[in-house]
Amino acid sequence: MTQQIVLITAALFGMFAVIFGAFGAHALQKTLNVDQLKSFETGVKYQMYHALVLLFVGSYFETPSSAIYYAFVVGIILFSFSIYGLVLSDAKGKKMKFLGPITPLGGLLLIVGWALLLYKLSQTIHY
Repeated sequence: MTQQIVLITAALFGMFAVIFGAFGAHALQKTLNVDQLKSFETGVKYQMYHALVLLFVGSYFETPSSAIYYAFVVGIILFSFSIYGLVLSDAKGKKMKFLGPITPLGGLLLIVGWALLLYKLSQTIHY
């Protein structure tokens, strides 16, 4: 995985987190109830947190780990985007329940990404 790909992916996820956050705060505020809005915001926050982690990974490592990259990218997509789909479909009265089990899989991949990052960092620190 190249630094450039990791950094571009991070920037895209960050940009879309801002767009989705603004969309949720303004366009969806009258459509969603308080719990739905809170869930939508959780998806946005986790997307942004992990965009920032990808920025770190792309900046810190000369050759970023593909495993770390894919764990975070797929984790963001499964976690945050399943939340967006669940919330928006619920607001329309046609909740896509099949997305429910996908969210924790995304969360698990985000945890795996952090564990892989921890392992990679422990390899670079010389005592």
